[in-house]
Amino acid sequence: ACDGLKPVVAIYSTFLQRGYDQVVHDVANQNLPVLFALDRAGLVGADGPTHNGSYDISFMRCLPNMTVMSASSAAECRAMLSHGVALASPVAVRYPRGAAHGAPDAVIPPLAQGKGVVARKAGGNRKIAILAWGSMLHPALAVADKLDATVANMRFVKPLDEALVRELAATHDLLVTVEEAALPGSAGGAVAEFLTAAGFDNRLLMLGLPDKFIDQGDPAILLASVGLDAAGIERSIVAAMAGAGEPPGQAAA
Repeated sequence: ACDGLKPVVAIYSTFLQRGYDQVVHDVANQNLPVLFALDRAGLVGADGPTHNGSYDISFMRCLPNMTVMSASSAAECRAMLSHGVALASPVAVRYPRGAAHGAPDAVIPPLAQGKGVVARKAGGNRKIAILAWGSMLHPALAVADKLDATVANMRFVKPLDEALVRELAATHDLLVTVEEAALPGSAGGAVAEFLTAAGFDNRLLMLGLPDKFIDQGDPAILLASVGLDAAGIERSIVAAMAGAGEPPGQAAA
C-alpha cells in the first residue's frame, strides 16, 4: 500500500483480532488504502465462540480514517468491495457465513460514500423506523411488513448516514437499530451518539448480540436465542411500543 498498490485482506472477522495492532498502526494511522474483506461476520454456528465474528464493528469503527460497511446481499457485497477498492483510505466490508441473499447475477447502482437507502416506507402511521445493517435487513423487512414500519438499509457503519438518521428521527417516534454484532461499540451505539449530540429525544431500541460469549450451534437457533430472528425483533419492538422494553439484545422469556 505504501508503494501505491491496493491490498485486499480477505480474512475471517474473528482472525483479524489477532492483527489489530497492525490494523491500527500500519494501516489506519498511515491512512493507507487497504481493503479488509471480513468473512464470517456475525454468528457462524459449529466452530464455537472463538469463531463468531461479533466484535469487528466495535474495534473497526473506533479507528480514524476507517470506512466500515455491512453487506445484506451478494450484489451489495460486490458493490461494497468495488466501492472500497476505489477509496484512497482504509475500508472494512463485513459479510456473514452461508448462502448469500439475492440473485447471484443481481446488480445494484454504485454506492455513495456514507449513504444508506430506505428499503421500505411505512404507510400513514409512521411510528417505527428500523435501521438495519447487513444480514439483519431481511428479518427487519419481515417485521416491518407486520408492524407497518419504515426500514432503512444503513449499509455504512462508518461514516454513519447522519442525514438519513436525522430524517428518520424527525418523522418517527421509535428508532430501532438491529445488527448481527456486539452491542458495546455497535452501529446502534453510533446512532445513539449522533442522536444525543444532535439534540433528538426519540426512543431508541438497540438490538444486537448481547455482552456475552455465544456458544456453537445452528445459526438460526442461536439468533433466535438472542432475539435477532424476525419473531424476536418483533417482540422487542412491540414491548418497547407498549412501554415495557426488554433489555437490548435479549430474547423474551
